[in-house]
Amino acid sequence: MTPQDQKNIGTIRNAITLIKSFVDYDDSIAKLTEIQAQTENPDFWNDTENAVKIMKEKDSIITMIAPADYLEKKLDDVIGMMELADSEGDDGLVLELSNDLTKLAKEAITLQIESILSERHDSASCFLEVNAGAGGTEAQDWAEMLARMYTRWAEKRKYKIEIADKDDGDEAGVKSIRLHIQGNKAYGWLKKESGVHRLVRISPFDSNARRHTSFASVLVTPEVDSNIEIEINPSDLRIDTYRASGPGGQHVNKTESAIRITHIPTGLVVASQIDRSQHRNKEIAMNMLRSKLYAQKLREQEEASNPSQPKTDIAWGNQIRSYVLQPYKMVKDSRTGVENGNALAVLEGDIDDFLEAAVSQL
Repeated sequence: MTPQDQKNIGTIRNAITLIKSFVDYDDSIAKLTEIQAQTENPDFWNDTENAVKIMKEKDSIITMIAPADYLEKKLDDVIGMMELADSEGDDGLVLELSNDLTKLAKEAITLQIESILSERHDSASCFLEVNAGAGGTEAQDWAEMLARMYTRWAEKRKYKIEIADKDDGDEAGVKSIRLHIQGNKAYGWLKKESGVHRLVRISPFDSNARRHTSFASVLVTPEVDSNIEIEINPSDLRIDTYRASGPGGQHVNKTESAIRITHIPTGLVVASQIDRSQHRNKEIAMNMLRSKLYAQKLREQEEASNPSQPKTDIAWGNQIRSYVLQPYKMVKDSRTGVENGNALAVLEGDIDDFLEAAVSQL
């Protein structure tokens, strides 16, 4: 085996160890054995409600321990086949299996991160909002580029993406856009993306082809389920209807189906024009409002526990990540130090390295 093979094997084994520690593997196996014994009791299904509850617990445990079991079996299989191929002098198969190890090492890191994402709401869908900052039309175009980047990333993960609301820019791009990203652990993966993102490039809107710096902010909030108590007084809300913008056919253009809700005490504003139904748009907007109010509550609690944490503006010096397209191409995260020289690939949604590094710091 090559040194790289040994390194990949070490990465996979380390991931297995960490995943097992996150899911309390030994205790989970013991609990699974106990549940299995219960299900074999002839009277188990006499109490249907309790039986269903126990079966759900069993499924949950199996889901938690599955990644470690999968990685262990896959690693044992590859190592066994590699040793056999090496002993028979089959260099082509050894090379193929070496490539399999590299892929498995990357998969192991992803599964390790998935196991880390076990905090409350990590498994939830989310709302991702992008707002243009300093830079005028440049910033508005940059905000739309960011929204596209997250959309491409979500599509690669087979998540469902909807544009909940969009405020088009004056000349190009968007002043703001809200995406509803639905899928397992969407919030967990994206929650550290909240912050200011900076772009440096030659402006396509500048006839003199000068370099411009633009900013946009990203806010990610979990889609809050009905079990979370968020008190909203109807008298604190101002609800406006308006005609949806963008594509949608004659119905959208002629009917005031879009909803905008202002929460007067906090000044928070949410809107939805996803659906042709005004009732459905109101439901979506209220869901976003609950999500924002809950996120604000969590943020206030965090600021109270860490009063030295500064509040930031959408401007220079406050960015969490810089995307440089000119005079060189580089994307660098200021929190983790992760860099990627293929900036265009990043803007097409290749952001897993940044997300994994940010989540790993939790």
